[in-house]
Amino acid sequence: MSAIVLTTLNARYIHASLGLRYLAANMGELEEDTEIIEFVLQNRAEEIVETLLAAQPRIIGFGVYIWNVTEITRVVALLKRVAPHITVVLGGPEVSYECNEQEVVRLADYVITGWGDISFAKLCRELMQQHPQAQKIIAGIQPKLSEIKLPYALYSDDDIAHRTLYVEASRGCPFKCEFCISSLDKTAWACDLDRILDALDKLYQRGAREFKFVDRTFNLDIKAGVRILEFFLERLDEKLFVHFEVIPDHLPEQLKALIVRFPAGSLQFEVGIQTLNPEVQALISRKQDTAKAEQNLRWLREESHAHVHVDLIIGLPGEDVASIAYGFDRLIALKQQEIQVGVLKRLRGTPIIRHTEAYAMRYTPYPPYTILATDRIDFQTMQRLVRFARYWDLVGNSQRFPQTLELLLDESPFVRFLTFSDWVYATTHKTHQIPLPKLFDLLFTGLTTALAVPIEKTRTALEQDFIKSGCKEIPLFMKIEKNPPRKTKAEAQAKR
Repeated sequence: MSAIVLTTLNARYIHASLGLRYLAANMGELEEDTEIIEFVLQNRAEEIVETLLAAQPRIIGFGVYIWNVTEITRVVALLKRVAPHITVVLGGPEVSYECNEQEVVRLADYVITGWGDISFAKLCRELMQQHPQAQKIIAGIQPKLSEIKLPYALYSDDDIAHRTLYVEASRGCPFKCEFCISSLDKTAWACDLDRILDALDKLYQRGAREFKFVDRTFNLDIKAGVRILEFFLERLDEKLFVHFEVIPDHLPEQLKALIVRFPAGSLQFEVGIQTLNPEVQALISRKQDTAKAEQNLRWLREESHAHVHVDLIIGLPGEDVASIAYGFDRLIALKQQEIQVGVLKRLRGTPIIRHTEAYAMRYTPYPPYTILATDRIDFQTMQRLVRFARYWDLVGNSQRFPQTLELLLDESPFVRFLTFSDWVYATTHKTHQIPLPKLFDLLFTGLTTALAVPIEKTRTALEQDFIKSGCKEIPLFMKIEKNPPRKTKAEAQAKR
């Protein structure tokens, strides 16, 4: 039994919620009465409600995000039907803006907008003492970071063994990119680094080897970045893996000197390029030295062992297909390991909405509010680009097809992959649930027909990739004889 339950729906089991653990760590005298129960999107609403009720809580706090708001709305609706006496409190970025138009907000008892670290515990104390807040929407108090208790001790041994551990050395972002929720921050706030590194060392001593920093601007403060990299270099072993999100045009020599010391498989950078079109960058208030960013990407690829994950966004205001193609082709030329082609989503509260009418930007009316069309890209073309992004993730980002990609992206990579993407969809009418053997066969047929690559050249590349893929089922193209024996004249006449 727990008087207070903190819960959310994660995209996958390996994602351990940092936000819930911050809330639990700062419950004060109520921490012993507080329990974290996490679910995944695949859990049925009825199963979730049953599990929550088994804890017999008085208060349930939900972490609401763009990826889980639909499912949480269903859960809260069921809760209010079967257990209306339980107080439901919402928090998280999805309910921190434009609250009044959301069904989940209507169903809930309270909503805490913005920072909830201190405000959730304060509300719970008032509710437990029978002194409820008069207002439903409560603006979260933003304390100093030094006043917030760190949550890392709440990662369980099971979390450490089986899940990604999310950590942070700073909050907020000084940049104002209009598609990003962090554009609403006034600045970036640095945590006490001694305090953070001490907590991370305790996790490391408990066996943690995979750390994912959620800082928007890891390399904004170079001195802090240097200390963090040195911390992990001192603890380097074959299992260590650290992920950072970095500013692409800010990679001074102090950081480079440390980055080159990390072996392959231990360091990953997520680099938000988003667009290489300077006019679009200016339109969305994104400050970026593109030449410097490309120089740094080239250096990371050629001089370091870091795995680089580069982000592009489809559907930004003022950007057409030719501009997207240019950006994609430039990144292919820079030989980045992973190019995440994302589709613009209108996050609640972000300034991107100011372009809606001027650029005829149309979004889905339900989460995740994905762009449907702009004045530069019509709906049908946007759907082709969405499929391009999906198939690129299956083929380009999977790391399974290095030899085949050389054929697939030979000259005009964007145009060739879009041609392949169109062919795959016309052939299968599917973007998901494509087994790996089937994907090998689609690549073979698509390359040899839609892109006119010679059969034997295609077969050789795919066979090399198949051997290294770990796939156990032999694709159909490998079962067909390369050079079937020609029938004799007598055999042909007999068949007739």
